[in-house]
Amino acid sequence: MPMFSNDSRQFKFDVLREISKEAFADELDEQKIQAKARELVSLGSPRVRCCVYKEREVLRQRVRLALGEMADETKEYNPRQIVQVIDAACDGCTIRKIRVTDNCRKCMAKACMAACHFGAISMGSDRSEIDYTKCKECGACARACPYNAIVVTERPCYAHCPVQAISWDENNIAVIDEEKCIDCGQCELACPFGACEDISWVVPVITALKMKSSVYAIVAPSIQGQFGSATMAQIKKSIEMLGFEKCWEVAIGADKVAEAEAKELREHMAEGKPMTTSCCTAFVNMQRIHFPEQYKENKSSTVTPMIALARKLKKDHPDTGVVFIGPCVAKKQEAMEQMTAVDYVLTFEELLAMLASQKIVPEEVEAGPDSDEGSNFGRGFAAVGGVARAVDQALKESGADPVTCVYADGAFECKKQLMLMKAGKFNANILEGMSCIGGCVGGPSAIEQMALVKGRMVKENKDNPNQSIIKSVEHYGFDGVDMSVPDKKKDEESN
Repeated sequence: MPMFSNDSRQFKFDVLREISKEAFADELDEQKIQAKARELVSLGSPRVRCCVYKEREVLRQRVRLALGEMADETKEYNPRQIVQVIDAACDGCTIRKIRVTDNCRKCMAKACMAACHFGAISMGSDRSEIDYTKCKECGACARACPYNAIVVTERPCYAHCPVQAISWDENNIAVIDEEKCIDCGQCELACPFGACEDISWVVPVITALKMKSSVYAIVAPSIQGQFGSATMAQIKKSIEMLGFEKCWEVAIGADKVAEAEAKELREHMAEGKPMTTSCCTAFVNMQRIHFPEQYKENKSSTVTPMIALARKLKKDHPDTGVVFIGPCVAKKQEAMEQMTAVDYVLTFEELLAMLASQKIVPEEVEAGPDSDEGSNFGRGFAAVGGVARAVDQALKESGADPVTCVYADGAFECKKQLMLMKAGKFNANILEGMSCIGGCVGGPSAIEQMALVKGRMVKENKDNPNQSIIKSVEHYGFDGVDMSVPDKKKDEESN
């Protein structure tokens, strides 16, 4: 039975599952995997693309990404290029932004011709026609047409990229500018052809597990509710069954981050400047690349919850590997930064494939009481507004006054609020930025629908005894764990 209604996601899952199965069996061979991928698309199977040969080429490139290789074998390996374009899948997208439809009545007003300042429109035998050698794609003709016969169609990847990191080459294939890209993964979510995909680290993770290495899994708070009715304890137990020594909740690190950012926020308020949160890596990338002044002056210098917990575990267990599991693509990029304590990052999709390859169904796993839980405020980092509420709660628990917050829900809202901050028109104490609509529960590699996940989280967290941020931090202990961002610290020292 298919796991996804989206065919491209289903093919991606099928490839990842087969690779995981072969890797766990110590029989991983690229040619063998490519052959199995080819079997997914037979001459008699239903077509989702123009022909069987294109489908096979798309799957071939999917296999390469799943194996941790560049989709295009002619390009030099670049481990930092997390999101890549599968060119064979991309060329199915629309080429022309401005098009005349059959709604055109070839009217006498000729409003489209009058509106075009470039002489790109003329009247043909049946309807108006566009000379694309002259068209500037301004859309004036579409706005002028009384019949709405001229449509403006943006490519989904471009329309959903908040930082204009996507353009096209001479063959009209999408190109991602790595200097602008914030690794938010919104192009992955938006592309209806599955042409934008992230590189996978499934193979090295399974290799480490097969070597019986000591490896901890740390899971994002948004993992709650992603596997049907499975509880957090069942999900963590399922992950440990894959060979991980122990599975920890990143919500524990989130509690420490909330405490640290509450302290830092007081310092920002004393200086009369707002603070932006650090938990969303894509939001931080947006600041660092596109709003450097706000990154320097307003960004919290506290690490993300992922790094906070990973540093604690590395401090307590120096020889243990740490693998983060979440719905986020940008975390793969963050794990490659200097001084990171995270060895590899897996997405929920990749975890699902690994579990399926070993026939592990979280809902059917027997799990005892969970003794290591983050607070509900730490778990709340999964949804928009949760980070700021946790910081506010940490302030209240320390006896400080409440603060004013703005929740930037989605990358475009993040950009808008940062522009207001740059212009000196941001009036709250703290800006929480979440590049995905709804927060991490709406991440590009989330499995379940957001509404279902949120409902399951609320239901399960009612019984969570951990309701205090300060008590959570005291219980787990972060003494001696550096909570500062290395590059931010260097910037401050250099000035």
